[in-house]
Amino acid sequence: METTRGQQQQVEKGDINVAATHEEIIATVDWRGRPSNQNNHGGMRAAVFVLGVQAFEIMAIAAVGNNLITYVINEMHFSLSKSANIVTNFVGTVFILALLGGYLSDSYLGCFWTMLIFGFVELSGFILLSVQAHLPQLKPPKCNMLTDGDNCEEAKGFKSLIFFMALYLVALGSGCVKPNMIAHGADQFNKENPKESKKLSRYFNAAYFAFSMGELVALTILVWVQTHSGMDIGFGVSAAAMAMGLISLVGGTLLYRNKPPQRSIFTPIAQVLVAATLKRKQVCPSDPKMLHGSHPKLPSSNISENSGDLHHTNRFRFLDKACIKLQDGKESAWRLCTINQVEQVKILISVIPIFACTIVFNTILAQLQTFSVQQGSAMNTQLTKTFHIPPASLQAIPYIMLAFIVPLYDSVFVPFARRITGHDSGISPLQRIGFGLFLSTFSMVAAAVMENKRRDAALNSKQIISIFWITPQFLIFGISEMFTAVGLIEFFYKQSLKGMQSFLTAITYCSYSFGFYLSSMLVALVNKITTSLNSSGGGGWLSDNSLNKDRLDLFYWLLAALSFINFLNYLFWARWNSKDSENRQQSDSNSQELCHYSNFSFRKIAGDDPIP
Repeated sequence: METTRGQQQQVEKGDINVAATHEEIIATVDWRGRPSNQNNHGGMRAAVFVLGVQAFEIMAIAAVGNNLITYVINEMHFSLSKSANIVTNFVGTVFILALLGGYLSDSYLGCFWTMLIFGFVELSGFILLSVQAHLPQLKPPKCNMLTDGDNCEEAKGFKSLIFFMALYLVALGSGCVKPNMIAHGADQFNKENPKESKKLSRYFNAAYFAFSMGELVALTILVWVQTHSGMDIGFGVSAAAMAMGLISLVGGTLLYRNKPPQRSIFTPIAQVLVAATLKRKQVCPSDPKMLHGSHPKLPSSNISENSGDLHHTNRFRFLDKACIKLQDGKESAWRLCTINQVEQVKILISVIPIFACTIVFNTILAQLQTFSVQQGSAMNTQLTKTFHIPPASLQAIPYIMLAFIVPLYDSVFVPFARRITGHDSGISPLQRIGFGLFLSTFSMVAAAVMENKRRDAALNSKQIISIFWITPQFLIFGISEMFTAVGLIEFFYKQSLKGMQSFLTAITYCSYSFGFYLSSMLVALVNKITTSLNSSGGGGWLSDNSLNKDRLDLFYWLLAALSFINFLNYLFWARWNSKDSENRQQSDSNSQELCHYSNFSFRKIAGDDPIP
């Protein structure tokens, strides 16, 4: 009986230790660092303030980014291809710097302080852009690039330095703010709680709605201000919008659930890779229970699922060697890791192919923000006798539509699909991503057909067709982005990687970055190849400043083909990832059955008396 009592005390002590680990992993605190209260902190009332930050921040940067190519050509006097690369490199840098923001947040600062600090950095960039656009001495002499482009002076030296300094202050600030807006808003909900899990799915849709509203205001009101009142006023309004976003962020301080930083998030990952490399000649045991850190067969292991512990899977078995315990005494954390550490690295590797499949999708987005804007500039923008549509405002068309579609999707489609699939989000994030990738192909098909029509009309009939002919490519891509962007963020945020939510969200933004960089590479590569293949000695598809001389339609057809191939590639990796998830869930289910059996057997031995 003493042995049984000792076992009971050991189990009780194990429960306390695991529970303490559980609290340490998922604990959230208020603004004073005290444990947060579910009744007073978090939920949608706190997330609303984060949604405000997101709407104002995207409003500010979208007004700059989406009309930046016009400013770079008309005010800085760069060529069309160079201007397109400046824009895509800027946007790409914004999104790749999201990794820095995610790392700083998860490791050292937390979401709130990262957003606050870098929000002010972004604000300073907008102010500097406004000052440069206002002062003639900081810009090249005025010149019409359409009629006298060869004689226009390009911005160089100090003028170029000021422009790029302002631009990349905006990039640094926005890049570090973006992943933390999504992660901080999602942190207001406990995804382990079934009720809050449904609210979390609704939050992701609400976040995209806020994004759409910010884009809509930027592409209509702010772009109109830039076009009619000058870029200096437009950049100033962007600065004001960013300031409003910071006010919204600070306004919710008393309501936030804040996840404390976990110190360096890369250290456990590096330890697994180093340990597995050092033990690469070892042979993995056939029984995973022999690996270091495997879950015990005691009732305390029923806490492991909620405590963030992961069960062993057979994928990437070479990493399991990091858990092989040698017989020569105590080993350091860089030579011996737990199964939980190894499984987290496996998850991180497993999501990379899904991330990679969205790069071509964002290459298509880059065209809508560069060449499609120039397409609109070469068309009839007149709506009435006195009103002309700014070409950059064409990108507002899908967001006008999404202002109605997103609420309908969340309130009608999701509950309907939830009854059929049983999934909190209606359909799984992977299904949502796949549908969006499929639709994006037709966006480029529509763009190619419309550009061919516009070019033929301009060259053969000497007609300038209406700008509304290119709206289908924006509409189709807007719907595809609603599925792909939200699905990708939800997919990454819900991965079982504790303390890395901001960094995982940042990885989704890297897809934008790589997509825009790929766009710059494709433009340069296509120009080089098509120029060399042109027997008449002319330029390539995109080498001239005149779209009537270029072959933008053929470039769009190339992107449509790449997009469809990318979709087929995604189907393979999505199926592969789904099988991995099913195996992990089966492992968790088997563990729970084992824990249930252990609890039953233990009660039979010890009786039902409470443990003293």
